Amino acid sequence: MLNRKPRAATYADIEALPPNMVGEILYGALHAHPRPVPRHSVASHELQLEIGSPFGRGRGGPGGWIFMVEPELHLGPHVVVPDIAGWKRERLTPFPETAYIATPPDWLCEVLSPSTHQIDRTDKLSVYAEYGVKHCWYVDPLARTLEVLALTGTKWTIAATFKNDDPVTAPPFEVHTFKLDVLWVD
Repeated sequence: MLNRKPRAATYADIEALPPNMVGEILYGALHAHPRPVPRHSVASHELQLEIGSPFGRGRGGPGGWIFMVEPELHLGPHVVVPDIAGWKRERLTPFPETAYIATPPDWLCEVLSPSTHQIDRTDKLSVYAEYGVKHCWYVDPLARTLEVLALTGTKWTIAATFKNDDPVTAPPFEVHTFKLDVLWVD
């Protein structure tokens, strides 16, 4: 019997998924997972509000950023969907008119869940490094933690960690502090 090499996933594989599934292609493999659970969605939403006002709108902060929830990113052959992504405004000019974005973000956040934890912390993190994303935050709503990673050359380093209700001051948003517990549902 011949050993056949598996075919690389295509965008058609993502389009064929049921509407309650999120599809990503990493290193030629299709990864599909269900839409986020409510605890995950709340953490993502609250973080978006917390940084969006000072950095997106310039209310109480410097502005100059564009944030998107679950944008579809096409980074070379990879299709990834981070929970939140942010670009310095000048890097997303002209603003894309496509359903996806090919410009790597300056910052992104992955809200960890059992169905995505492994891929978020391995293959996706490698893709983000390869395409020059400078900062990656991991929010874990079950453990109530935030891990802040910074890209140095081609390697990720831990820039900061926070837990429970710690005050968060972290790159690239150091001019704003918020209590981490605003992300948690009690």
